[in-house]
Amino acid sequence: MVNSVRWCVLFVVLFGIGLTNAAEFPEFAALPVRPELPDPLVMLDGTEVTTAKDWNAKRRPELKQLFQHYMYGYLPPKPQRWSVEKVLFSDPTFMDGRATISESRLAFFGPDLKHRLHVLLVVPNKRSGPVPVFTAMNFCGNHAIANHPGIHIPEGWVYKSCGGSENERATERGRGTQAGDWNLDLIVERGYGIACFYSGDIDPDTPDFSDGIEPSFYAPGQTSPGPSDAATIAAWAWSYHRVVDFLVEKHRATVDSGRIAAVGHSRNGKTTLLAAAMDDRIALAIPHQAGCGGTAPDRVSIDRKDVETIRRINTAFPHWFCGNFKLFNEQPEKLPFDQHCLVALCAPRPVLYTNALDDQWANPDGQFEMLKAADPVYRLFDSGGLDVSERPDLRKLVDGKLGYYIRPGKHAMDREDWGVFLDFADKYF
Repeated sequence: MVNSVRWCVLFVVLFGIGLTNAAEFPEFAALPVRPELPDPLVMLDGTEVTTAKDWNAKRRPELKQLFQHYMYGYLPPKPQRWSVEKVLFSDPTFMDGRATISESRLAFFGPDLKHRLHVLLVVPNKRSGPVPVFTAMNFCGNHAIANHPGIHIPEGWVYKSCGGSENERATERGRGTQAGDWNLDLIVERGYGIACFYSGDIDPDTPDFSDGIEPSFYAPGQTSPGPSDAATIAAWAWSYHRVVDFLVEKHRATVDSGRIAAVGHSRNGKTTLLAAAMDDRIALAIPHQAGCGGTAPDRVSIDRKDVETIRRINTAFPHWFCGNFKLFNEQPEKLPFDQHCLVALCAPRPVLYTNALDDQWANPDGQFEMLKAADPVYRLFDSGGLDVSERPDLRKLVDGKLGYYIRPGKHAMDREDWGVFLDFADKYF
């Protein structure tokens, strides 16, 4: 147990027994200061969790509530109904006939959303049955992943840094400009598919709180987000779940619904981990260089200059996390969890943290410590966890259920990374 006694006593004294839902969670002012990591196997009322059954029945639901209440905001519910509004195209001759590429536009109802989610699906043509598939969110639009004339070009906002972007709008010149990040040829060659979508379809990555799907889920008369309403990362995680719906319900013939992985880089990696933590249908997760707010610890000194802190991330990207999370900018040690608890929510499914040596901003050492702190939860399931006690050497893959890899280089996603992603997936898929 990770320094559990003091935490248990504080919560029992301050808040009593039986805190089981968000309505009973303490206000920020009542939370005790706690520099050490909270024990993932101790409930808020001080009860220790000693079995996988109790983890799944009690602690895991509690942690899901805690993360949404204090950090990400509550994910919107699954729509009452959704449909494939249109299959925009399907081309079985992609990559010289080695793969079929298609794109579908999804619509959502109950509430009726004006936003449409475009899902680009690539699957190998040489297959003996349904294939494992990566779900992934991209930065610049599906058209940037592959230079194919049929792929939809986003009509709304895109980053000005995206290839071919003009006045923060995508253009034809952006087709294929990020193909080197995605390595579709390698994915197909290894027998995998990929289902990719653009984050801006659901919520553009801007501080504007009105341009995403979130206002559609507000209470009557509400015009701005409440302190625990869904923020952008929560909305993006919701998108991952809708892509899984699409694969499971519409592509059973080509996609193995038991072998769906999620992968994402940087802020998309933060989303990947949250999406996997909240949806067991994601069988494997790879949050790549996700750092603060995802895979790295929240409990770092607010004065550190070498890694991102929650004060910096909340200042630079106020829309990513819910209002409650801003309360912890100066006192992250008051959080009743840390990011090891988020990866623990994935137990016993495999999760791989991948990093780069020059990307110290993402705190690769801190990420390894989060895996170590989550290991006791994985051990409840008798299926393995983190198999090493020290951070591995460069380019040495630790491929236990809690995996880790660090390479030379910077903050990016490249062909070497995809080779590692596929090696890890091969072991479990």
